[in-house]
Amino acid sequence: MNKKVAAAMSGGVDSSLTAALLLERGFDVIGVTMLLDDDKHIRDVQNVCEFLGIPYHVADFRELFRDKVENYFVAEYLRGRTPNPCVRCNREIKFGKLFEVAENLGADYFATGHYARIVFEEGCFKLKKAADLRKDQSYVLYNLTPDKLSRIVLPLGDFSKSDTRRLAAERNLPVAHKPDSQEICFVPEDDYKSFIANREPTAQALQAGNIVDASGNILGNHGGVANYTVGQRKGLGIAAPQPLYVTRLDVADKKIVVGTNEELFTTTLTAIEPHWIYKPTLPAALSAKIRYGAKVAACTVDASDNSLLVTFAEPQRAVTPGQSVVFYNGDELLGGAIIDY
Repeated sequence: MNKKVAAAMSGGVDSSLTAALLLERGFDVIGVTMLLDDDKHIRDVQNVCEFLGIPYHVADFRELFRDKVENYFVAEYLRGRTPNPCVRCNREIKFGKLFEVAENLGADYFATGHYARIVFEEGCFKLKKAADLRKDQSYVLYNLTPDKLSRIVLPLGDFSKSDTRRLAAERNLPVAHKPDSQEICFVPEDDYKSFIANREPTAQALQAGNIVDASGNILGNHGGVANYTVGQRKGLGIAAPQPLYVTRLDVADKKIVVGTNEELFTTTLTAIEPHWIYKPTLPAALSAKIRYGAKVAACTVDASDNSLLVTFAEPQRAVTPGQSVVFYNGDELLGGAIIDY
């Protein structure tokens, strides 16, 4: 084929198998990896690339990542919101600056180990859910564009995770049995509270305040609004006749509002910063996910000034400001936006 593809490599099994499969398919493969905060994963990338006999390039994105992802992550929590840093990283870093690095290296295509599919249909490239819906990662890719879809390769879209492990083991890849990371890559020991406190120790969102019910009655106190998220039950320290959950965060008044499970359900949300891969005519009957692990639910999407109004056919639990709502037409991802309220 003699087509050059840059495979984004993290040192994990998914991206490593991606590079191996592309090599077997006849591509001229080069590994590209990001130096973010430490270089522990670089050794695994180096080992895999040496095993496969392919070159690799390290892009030092430490300052860029801190500016575009880490600072965003902290700022959102300090606003009383719950961000998804993977969505932001994919937009700004992986399919942004690293994509540009691949182009500058002369790559015709850019490949990643995401579990999603790109299909050429009806004269255009479409982003679709992975064959294994339990592993589907299309949710975090909604900021892609038709032009980029035409140059992106996702070899794992038809596989399950067990398929990936088996294929990596069959090829004796050095990271075939490396465990998956379950944590936010830049937050040590997944302790986001300490991470935020170390960055902005005097922020108002980290100051003590009251826990109140919907009527404003004080039920207890807390150590900082940024330490909580909508839908949270554990850690409230409140004795009540029925379980209570966080329903709203009020940074300005340093209040956490709690209520019953029933109070967490709503049929509507407003979302900002919409991005469409292919924008439907609005209003549109679509389906949507309100967070990465949520089930897809039927909804109607309409424009409201510079935002979107989403109305669900069935009430959704714990709609969380800062998370992304992502829209599908069948198994095709059309776009997404950031939940505002």
